[in-house]
Amino acid sequence: MNKWILGARPRTLPAAIAPIVVASALAGPEFNWFRAALALKVGLWLQIGVNYANDYSDGVKGSDTHRIGPTRLVASGLASARSVKSAAFISFGIASIAGLWLAHLTSPFLIAIGVLAILAAWNYTGGKHPYGYNSLGELSVFIFFGIVATVGSFYVQSEKITLMSFIVAIPMGALSCAILSINNLRDRAQDELVGKRTLAVRMGEATSRRFFAALLALAHTAAIATFKPLAMLTLLVTPLTFSLARSVLGGASGAQLIPLLGKTGKLQLIFAAVFALALAIQ
Repeated sequence: MNKWILGARPRTLPAAIAPIVVASALAGPEFNWFRAALALKVGLWLQIGVNYANDYSDGVKGSDTHRIGPTRLVASGLASARSVKSAAFISFGIASIAGLWLAHLTSPFLIAIGVLAILAAWNYTGGKHPYGYNSLGELSVFIFFGIVATVGSFYVQSEKITLMSFIVAIPMGALSCAILSINNLRDRAQDELVGKRTLAVRMGEATSRRFFAALLALAHTAAIATFKPLAMLTLLVTPLTFSLARSVLGGASGAQLIPLLGKTGKLQLIFAAVFALALAIQ
């Protein structure tokens, strides 16, 4: 596999795609394919950018030296720190162009949101005080890949913000957090050794496993809480949900969690597709 595709970490990209799918379905007759495509471009390139930024920052700090998970470019020597940093900035640049276009079509306020999103992406593991090293990663993911991504994608198409747009954002935020949660659970022991105080490190292994299962349960609960009868269709994906929860609660660890990370991303995409169908035909 091309090293830059590897560094982009494709298994995490459902976190960028799913919110746009759900928001577009909620927009209904106001769905705008061009604006939805721009929102998707923003989300995907922000996700890719944050993956490269994390690779760079963790690599130069030595946090990835003995990581069990997917190959990191800087730590493995596949790419120089400078080139990975440049890849992160290029990704943020592409996202910014699409974001500026959306701001031109809708509201200049989106520029401020975009700046905050890029700062959050870079400072997750970068800068002097990376908040990802201090247990705030899941909160940031819930805000930016849940609330902001879903409500923002709904807004750029409908040019309004509704209570329902916030409610449907909750499952997307919970499942995006689940992707980060299982990633941090896999790396918990190594992160603790290098002083990276992720939420998994602070909570401990047993509580981290329960937290992952709780995030999956929250996604289903929030979807049903929309009080749209067809939202019950999301229960069709519970076999995959239960399978993931059972594996994590059952003690899967280290390399065993790598395929489960991919399955969590798959769960988010399938969940989003079913949820979007339910919202679209209500």
